[in-house]
Amino acid sequence: MTVEKSENTGTSVSSFEAGKGVMTNYRWRICALLFLATTINYMDRSVLGVLAPTLQYKVFHWTDKNYATINIIFMIAYALGMLSMGAIIDRLGTRIGYTLAIATWSIFGMLHAAVRPAFSMLGFGVARFGLGLGESGNFPAAIKTVGEWFPKRERAFATGIFNAGSNVGAILAPLAIPLIVLPDGTHWQYAFLTTGVFSALWVVLWLKTYQRPDKHDHISPAELAYINSDSVAEKSTGKLPWSSVLPLRETWAFAAAKITDAAWWFYLFWGGKFLYDRFGLNIKSLALPLIIIYVLADIGSIGGGWLSSRFIKQGWSVNRARKTTLLICALCILPVMFTTQIGTSFEINSRFFDRFQNATFTVEHETSVNGATIKTKVQEHPSAEAVAALQSLAGKSYGSAKEFLNAVHEIPGADPSGHTESILLNSARSDNFYWIAVLLIALGAASHQAWSANIFTLVSDVFPKKATASVTGIGGMVGAVSSIVANYSLGQVLSTSGPSGYFFAFMAAGSVYLIALGIAHILMPKMTPLDENLRRISA
Repeated sequence: MTVEKSENTGTSVSSFEAGKGVMTNYRWRICALLFLATTINYMDRSVLGVLAPTLQYKVFHWTDKNYATINIIFMIAYALGMLSMGAIIDRLGTRIGYTLAIATWSIFGMLHAAVRPAFSMLGFGVARFGLGLGESGNFPAAIKTVGEWFPKRERAFATGIFNAGSNVGAILAPLAIPLIVLPDGTHWQYAFLTTGVFSALWVVLWLKTYQRPDKHDHISPAELAYINSDSVAEKSTGKLPWSSVLPLRETWAFAAAKITDAAWWFYLFWGGKFLYDRFGLNIKSLALPLIIIYVLADIGSIGGGWLSSRFIKQGWSVNRARKTTLLICALCILPVMFTTQIGTSFEINSRFFDRFQNATFTVEHETSVNGATIKTKVQEHPSAEAVAALQSLAGKSYGSAKEFLNAVHEIPGADPSGHTESILLNSARSDNFYWIAVLLIALGAASHQAWSANIFTLVSDVFPKKATASVTGIGGMVGAVSSIVANYSLGQVLSTSGPSGYFFAFMAAGSVYLIALGIAHILMPKMTPLDENLRRISA
């Protein structure tokens, strides 16, 4: 079979149908499995971000440094895993390598539920380390699969589709968790047990469905020719170790672009905490803002992949199409820097007391009838003792929910435990400007996912298929290390400065993309493809 060498070809699908028989579309079934795996992956890793305020303040009483340490342990494992899992997947192949990765992260994800308060740091450390090690295999395996199953003109779009699973997983977590976990943290363990069945089903489907396209019985010669239509034929089926791609400028161009992962991990692990610390959005009120953020991120993921693919179909070079799209993404992300400039206040005035006294919350009482325990739900108002205790704060105003709640905690009889916390926050909050902050974060998350869909595709655009998982792993390792530095720094700043410390995190999250794009362009100005021996192919 003759394979075209040009990286940009205008050959249409219909021409392959005419020359090779009926065109199948089995590659999109493979893409759907990648989407499902990434959804499960992000459900597992998003649980902690959604539960962070509840676990920190209600169950385990972590400090910000403690929470940062737990995230750092995850990222250390993720960084190590990106190196090792990428190389393992290149050696074992995506069929077995992907199965190993999802089995590992699922087991350790469910292990979180066994952690007890007496050893919460140690328990979460072990569980997060195993989770990070397993989850590191998702993207190297998925990118390698896309490189095997899609021509260059479709890779960014296919990557955008499966990468959208990260946002679907991040949406399902805040949607499901409030239905399982109570405001005081009761039943938090069940939140970590929700994906085990889905993981098992996925493994069965994957092993039943996946083979390399040249070995698959369910794709037609026309589809196989289309998949290979703009790729350079690879004579060798050997595997390239990551040490062979480490010295290449192209590897470090991709790694520079992956530094921006620190911003995405910040949204995922600290976004819910920021909205709680600053605006008082707890486990119930966080659901809708987080869903909006990740729905828009989903649109960004697919839209970013579609845009560069559209440019290529219009005749643009791969280099121009990818980098133009990345520049658009970087410019759209800039406004996230102003998130902390959205002000709010929690005021203890007559309006607060009117709202607080008249508010109701649901309490579940247990009664014994003929030896059987019956649970009944009743509506109650805040106690007169709590209202009286709060009078000592009359006339005061606080610039963040965390400052307000800290002041309330110091007053005997006014401790906002359980359901009363929500009505305290809602009664004292002076405005709903937090929605502006939510939309700025959503714009940043959407633009990041559009960026991510394109930088992942850079690997399969430039490197031979047998090196894609290793290169993706090296870049992911760099992204994880940048996230470790960011988590450590943020934990230190928040411990000394309080919620105002988020200013520096959002400033970095908004500006890092333009810097990363500049470095990547300097290292890889033309995106010249490499052959199977990692030599640049002349035009």
